[in-house]
Amino acid sequence: MDKILILDFGAQYTQLIARRVRELNVLSLVENFDFPFDKIKELGPKGIILSGGPSSVYQPDAPLPDKRIFEAGVPVLGICYGLQVIAHQLGGEVDRSAHQEFGKAMLIVDDSKDLLRNIGDVSKVWMSHADKVTKLPPGFVPIAHTDNSPVAAFKSEQKRIFGVQFHPEVVHTSKGKEILGNFVTGVCGCKTDWEPGNFIEETTREIRSKVGTGKVICAMSGGVDSAVAAVLLQRAIGGQLHAVHIDNGLMRKDESKNVVEYFRKNFDMNLHHVDASETFLKKLRGVTDPEKKRKIIGNTFIEVFERVAHEIKDVEYLAQGTLYPDVIESQSHKGPSAKIKTHHNVGGLPDLMKLKLIEPFRLLFKDEVRQVGRALGISSDIIDRHPFPGPGLAVRILSDVTPEKLEILRQADDIFIDEIRKHGIYTDIWQAFAVLLPVQSVGVMGDERTYEHTIALRAVTSEDGMTADWALIPYELLAKTSNRIINEVRGVNRVVYDISSKPPATIEWE
Repeated sequence: MDKILILDFGAQYTQLIARRVRELNVLSLVENFDFPFDKIKELGPKGIILSGGPSSVYQPDAPLPDKRIFEAGVPVLGICYGLQVIAHQLGGEVDRSAHQEFGKAMLIVDDSKDLLRNIGDVSKVWMSHADKVTKLPPGFVPIAHTDNSPVAAFKSEQKRIFGVQFHPEVVHTSKGKEILGNFVTGVCGCKTDWEPGNFIEETTREIRSKVGTGKVICAMSGGVDSAVAAVLLQRAIGGQLHAVHIDNGLMRKDESKNVVEYFRKNFDMNLHHVDASETFLKKLRGVTDPEKKRKIIGNTFIEVFERVAHEIKDVEYLAQGTLYPDVIESQSHKGPSAKIKTHHNVGGLPDLMKLKLIEPFRLLFKDEVRQVGRALGISSDIIDRHPFPGPGLAVRILSDVTPEKLEILRQADDIFIDEIRKHGIYTDIWQAFAVLLPVQSVGVMGDERTYEHTIALRAVTSEDGMTADWALIPYELLAKTSNRIINEVRGVNRVVYDISSKPPATIEWE
């Protein structure tokens, strides 16, 4: 199968490049910027994309690839820092720019062949750079400019090497998909034959090869990621899979009951139901710091799984539905981007975990996992569910976790989701949930003064969870939800709606 190799220089949006290539139905693979040249030849990509990154090429420790990639006869596209890498390594010059460009810019196309074919004479692009090319490498010519960047794109037609100073992978670049398509299918000549079915077959082979005759425990929370992972693993290794649903006491209303019933009824897999709620709640008692909550839950999660594995006998692997946004928020995928928060699947694990990890979706986005799930025949009731954090309601209670607070939050959350479904907009929203705030306020109920809890409602729209905006849900829905929560949930007298986008906020409050 034709493939595009993406070399990562630590950009926050490297995986968005991979995503856009896959949207063109071409397989994309991400490796570190110093991926060995011999392995690149062995991989045999039809093209190479150099990502952006936070470094400057003229710094002593700047990340640089093996220069032989430019002489391998494979087309290369550099994006932002990637463009500067090409210029620097092939004899051009890059310096600090007197006029930084961050945000929208208008690209004026000077050469509408090859890379910039059919995007128009002027096009909106997204810039994010403080350096610029001041001297082109030998054999290169500029093909586009902006008011502040005389070289906003260049090429060497002879070597089939291209560079763009802007970011075609982000939605703010109006013709970004077309530009990437011109490179991937036009310049590189890739066949557009990658689809979820191909991913399933390839990953099935990889799992079988890695596991052999060993046994695997799968974390079956019942959410989209773990459900699709479990079904994929069962397809790969059958009875060697032991799906384990742990009720950690932090689930939504009736969630454990519904998960166990669904998978036992619809799938022929080994499913173990473990009620460990008392263990989790005891360890969380009095803890308010969100990072401590996540690490306690992550550590306890592994402890319980290892105990179950010991009871099953000879289990070697733990499978998780970790997605790329989980990884990028916890640490850089391959480079020095900033850590935002520890994720339950990637940051709370003990240093000496006894089970080896299998994470088949580590390089996928949520919508791609949903495509895989549909191809596997999983019910839309599972596939279209909103994301739910591994630490569960613990990170939606912005104080210490108690059974009383969990019950309040479960009821409020269930009412909110129920009203969203009744209004027919559940699938239009990326994620919706309730948050119990550490705030009490004065109210009046039945002519009596109250001093009770506040519930915040959060609903966002997004393509992949990397960025999000608050959902413009109808006022009547908010009014009905607020009225029901205050009347039906004892202990709540105030409801507010969160209108923050990501960034600067995150989707979850903790």
